[in-house]
Amino acid sequence: MTPTTLTPQQIFRKQVAGEALYPEGNDAVHRLVLTVLVENSLGALNRVANLFSQRGFNLESVSVGEARDASLRRMTLVTTGNDRIIAQVIRQLNSLIDTIEVEDVTGVDHIERELCLVQVRCTAVERRDLMGVVEIFRATVVNITPDSLTFEVTGPPAKVNAFIGLLRDYDVCEVARSGRVAMRRELAFEH
Repeated sequence: MTPTTLTPQQIFRKQVAGEALYPEGNDAVHRLVLTVLVENSLGALNRVANLFSQRGFNLESVSVGEARDASLRRMTLVTTGNDRIIAQVIRQLNSLIDTIEVEDVTGVDHIERELCLVQVRCTAVERRDLMGVVEIFRATVVNITPDSLTFEVTGPPAKVNAFIGLLRDYDVCEVARSGRVAMRRELAFEH
């Protein structure tokens, strides 16, 4: 079905949902990683989050921390959408009064990390096996009780997902993830 065979109402619904109109996927949905510098003022972070919910954009991850300047906060936002939706999100973020800078780092070389804590109920025999998994992923044990271990793993989301996936064979009690943080990578030896 091409856009010419769709009714205007069907086209509108597909656009609002972020679905592809063209079979070749020119408007396909993809992941977006934004870094946003906002003023450290009352309600600034709430206004950014509300912008997404009011427009029907889904936030996969939100992470907020201090910037170099104490009067600013650095947010990393991960969302999905087609090119039209992404352009709209960036335009609307830039129009917020608290926003200082918006940078889309999706298409540029960037560093992306996430922190995850995983608590696993285990026996003494399972501990040895678990320690092998921990060593492979360079995770650390942050808490030990007689019947459980809590691990901390840091890295790209794919590494965190793989670590959690391998622990699914054990009795995972709880998983807590920080959300992603991202920064443009500056290469020391660019040509």
